[in-house]
Amino acid sequence: MKKMTTTEVMEKLDNNEDLTLLDVREIGEVESDGKIPGAINVPLSVLESKLQELDKDKEYHIICHAGGRSARAQEFLESQGFKTIDILGGMSAWEGKRE
Repeated sequence: MKKMTTTEVMEKLDNNEDLTLLDVREIGEVESDGKIPGAINVPLSVLESKLQELDKDKEYHIICHAGGRSARAQEFLESQGFKTIDILGGMSAWEGKRE
């Protein structure tokens, strides 16, 4: 399973690389703490029911608050045939812009 640091993600975004960011925190967490600009919010608690909304041709960079839920989401999505990268440290380690 692929992993990436928040610093590596920020560098890719700063270089205008096209990343598909998947934030698996609950809606209330995103509303109170913000999210990475452009990230798609699909809470881990409803991820299985939202699979049809995801594209297996994309690679998803998955983030949560600290790393536990993103690791679980990565394991689940990869078992369903998706390409993923877990963002280590989550939003608690994110020092970039938020929306």
